[in-house]
Amino acid sequence: MKKLIAALSLLFVLSLTACGNSDAALRQENEALRQQISALEAERDELAKENKKFIYGAVKEGARAKDFELAIEWLKDAGLIYKVNRCKKALLPLAAYEDFSAFKLFLSDVGLMGAMSNIPAQSLLEGNVLFSDFKGALTEQYVLQQLKEKSSLSIYYWSAENSRGEIDFLVQDEERIIPIEVKAEENLQAKSLRVFVERNQGLKGMRLSMSPYREQDWLANYPLYSVSAIFG
Repeated sequence: MKKLIAALSLLFVLSLTACGNSDAALRQENEALRQQISALEAERDELAKENKKFIYGAVKEGARAKDFELAIEWLKDAGLIYKVNRCKKALLPLAAYEDFSAFKLFLSDVGLMGAMSNIPAQSLLEGNVLFSDFKGALTEQYVLQQLKEKSSLSIYYWSAENSRGEIDFLVQDEERIIPIEVKAEENLQAKSLRVFVERNQGLKGMRLSMSPYREQDWLANYPLYSVSAIFG
């Protein structure tokens, strides 16, 4: 994390020096930098929670959208994060039902997330009971990176208005809408996904997990390593 902060600081100093900005501008940009770093750290922490919708109050108590919108946009434009907006309905085109007020943030690289979170390599390779919660966050991060490799995909997530139901990713691939649930282990339970598919006739769910390929009437399970090939 210290290396990331140093890199961001250097980037700002170089850009401001090149533009000949004043001390006042430097102070203003330094505050913007602190906001960006805070947003980046909050994004990492929010991913580890069950409800991964980004909450401004997690960055700073009492914070509102206006306090960190520019910081988040800068991080996105710099290629450090991805922003995935909520989609209200599973209808074509998904963009028509996009909810700009609700979104999830992901880092641009799973290795960057691991470094920021100080995850020991041994825990990834051999497993650790204390690492079980955060493993899901890393797995979602990995899946999003693979989905982003195909530029034609429109990527959102879905969550219910008045309940805790959520679909990890809701993807449009040309004329297909695909609800995707991500599992870090071989756990094949997918209650939220099944309810979502039953309520949205014509859809077939996709589950990505450590289990091998398995076909069911309402769902197909694919192993995690095959994500890029599925949409390739």
